[in-house]
Amino acid sequence: MTAAKRADQAAASDGQPGEGARSDAAELELGRLTKVVLEGALEGEMDAHLGYARHDPAGRDGGNSRNGHRAKTVLTDVGPAEIAMPRGPGCQLRAGDRGQAAAAAVQGR
Repeated sequence: MTAAKRADQAAASDGQPGEGARSDAAELELGRLTKVVLEGALEGEMDAHLGYARHDPAGRDGGNSRNGHRAKTVLTDVGPAEIAMPRGPGCQLRAGDRGQAAAAAVQGR
Protein backbone atom coordinates (compact mmCIF):
# COMPACT_ATOMS: atom_id res chain seq x y z
CA MET A 1 0.00 0.00 0.00
CA THR A 2 1.35 3.42 -0.87
CA ALA A 3 2.01 6.10 1.72
CA ALA A 4 -0.59 8.39 0.11
CA LYS A 5 -3.24 5.67 0.33
CA ARG A 6 -2.43 5.09 4.02
CA ALA A 7 -2.67 8.82 4.69
CA ASP A 8 -6.06 8.97 2.95
CA GLN A 9 -7.29 6.04 5.04
CA ALA A 10 -6.04 7.62 8.26
CA ALA A 11 -7.85 10.86 7.43
CA ALA A 12 -11.03 9.00 6.52
CA SER A 13 -11.06 6.96 9.72
CA ASP A 14 -11.48 10.11 11.89
CA GLY A 15 -8.87 8.88 14.34
CA GLN A 16 -10.63 5.63 15.23
CA PRO A 17 -7.98 3.11 16.24
CA GLY A 18 -7.70 -0.09 14.24
CA GLU A 19 -9.46 1.25 11.14
CA GLY A 20 -6.29 1.18 9.01
CA ALA A 21 -5.40 -2.32 10.21
CA ARG A 22 -8.81 -3.64 9.18
CA SER A 23 -8.46 -2.02 5.78
CA ASP A 24 -4.98 -3.53 5.29
CA ALA A 25 -6.28 -6.97 6.27
CA ALA A 26 -9.22 -6.66 3.86
CA GLU A 27 -6.89 -5.59 1.06
CA LEU A 28 -4.57 -8.53 1.76
CA GLU A 29 -7.51 -10.96 1.78
CA LEU A 30 -8.82 -9.51 -1.49
CA GLY A 31 -5.37 -9.99 -3.03
CA ARG A 32 -5.35 -13.65 -1.92
CA LEU A 33 -8.83 -14.18 -3.34
CA THR A 34 -7.77 -12.63 -6.64
CA LYS A 35 -4.76 -14.98 -6.77
CA VAL A 36 -6.92 -18.06 -6.14
CA VAL A 37 -9.50 -17.05 -8.76
CA LEU A 38 -6.86 -16.31 -11.42
CA GLU A 39 -4.97 -19.55 -10.80
CA GLY A 40 -8.22 -21.54 -10.87
CA ALA A 41 -9.26 -19.98 -14.16
CA LEU A 42 -5.86 -20.70 -15.71
CA GLU A 43 -5.97 -24.33 -14.55
CA GLY A 44 -9.49 -24.63 -16.00
CA GLU A 45 -8.28 -23.29 -19.34
CA MET A 46 -5.41 -25.78 -19.31
CA ASP A 47 -7.87 -28.62 -18.55
CA ALA A 48 -10.03 -27.57 -21.51
CA HIS A 49 -7.01 -27.18 -23.80
CA LEU A 50 -5.52 -30.59 -22.97
CA GLY A 51 -8.83 -32.43 -22.68
CA TYR A 52 -8.23 -33.93 -19.23
CA ALA A 53 -8.08 -32.74 -15.62
CA ARG A 54 -4.94 -32.37 -13.55
CA HIS A 55 -3.65 -35.71 -12.15
CA ASP A 56 -6.01 -37.63 -14.47
CA PRO A 57 -4.47 -40.93 -15.64
CA ALA A 58 -5.79 -40.20 -19.15
CA GLY A 59 -2.99 -37.68 -19.62
CA ARG A 60 -0.10 -40.01 -18.77
CA ASP A 61 2.44 -40.71 -21.49
CA GLY A 62 0.27 -39.12 -24.14
CA GLY A 63 2.78 -36.52 -25.28
CA ASN A 64 0.28 -33.75 -24.62
CA SER A 65 0.91 -33.16 -20.95
CA ARG A 66 1.37 -30.34 -18.48
CA ASN A 67 4.78 -28.80 -18.14
CA GLY A 68 4.79 -27.40 -14.58
CA HIS A 69 4.24 -23.81 -13.51
CA ARG A 70 6.14 -20.55 -13.65
CA ALA A 71 5.85 -17.50 -11.45
CA LYS A 72 4.23 -14.45 -12.98
CA THR A 73 3.20 -11.11 -11.53
CA VAL A 74 -0.04 -9.71 -12.92
CA LEU A 75 -1.42 -6.24 -12.28
CA THR A 76 -4.98 -6.23 -10.95
CA ASP A 77 -7.36 -3.63 -9.58
CA VAL A 78 -6.31 -4.59 -6.05
CA GLY A 79 -2.60 -4.39 -6.86
CA PRO A 80 0.04 -6.76 -8.21
CA ALA A 81 -0.58 -10.47 -7.65
CA GLU A 82 2.09 -13.19 -7.87
CA ILE A 83 0.49 -16.24 -9.49
CA ALA A 84 1.64 -19.71 -10.55
CA MET A 85 1.06 -19.80 -14.29
CA PRO A 86 0.59 -23.34 -15.70
CA ARG A 87 2.73 -24.30 -18.69
CA GLY A 88 1.39 -26.56 -21.38
CA PRO A 89 3.23 -28.85 -23.74
CA GLY A 90 5.91 -27.19 -25.83
CA CYS A 91 5.86 -23.92 -23.88
CA GLN A 92 9.32 -22.78 -24.83
CA LEU A 93 8.59 -19.50 -26.59
CA ARG A 94 10.36 -16.42 -25.31
CA ALA A 95 8.43 -13.16 -25.03
CA GLY A 96 10.00 -11.81 -28.23
CA ASP A 97 9.07 -14.94 -30.19
CA ARG A 98 5.36 -14.72 -29.41
CA GLY A 99 4.76 -11.90 -31.89
CA GLN A 100 6.61 -13.80 -34.62
CA ALA A 101 4.70 -17.01 -33.89
CA ALA A 102 1.36 -15.15 -33.95
CA ALA A 103 2.27 -13.47 -37.26
CA ALA A 104 3.26 -16.84 -38.76
CA ALA A 105 -0.03 -18.39 -37.61
CA VAL A 106 -2.00 -15.59 -39.26
CA GLN A 107 -0.09 -16.03 -42.52
CA GLY A 108 -0.72 -19.80 -42.43
CA ARG A 109 2.85 -20.96 -41.95
